[in-house]
Amino acid sequence: MVFKKITMIGTSEESFEAAADDAIDRAEDTLENVYWAEVEEFGVELQNAVDREYQAEVEIAFELAD
Repeated sequence: MVFKKITMIGTSEESFEAAADDAIDRAEDTLENVYWAEVEEFGVELQNAVDREYQAEVEIAFELAD
């Protein structure tokens, strides 16, 4: 088995948890063989957002096809 890790950044106006879920949901929708996810960092955009925009940087690992 060989795995690849990529970084995705999810966003939400609700919470950090919802931002992490956003990244994980998108990974599951667009990638095959997703095995695990690791939340690396959290951040909040204040300057350009009307409301706070919560962000979660998530590393996604998936198995590469043979």
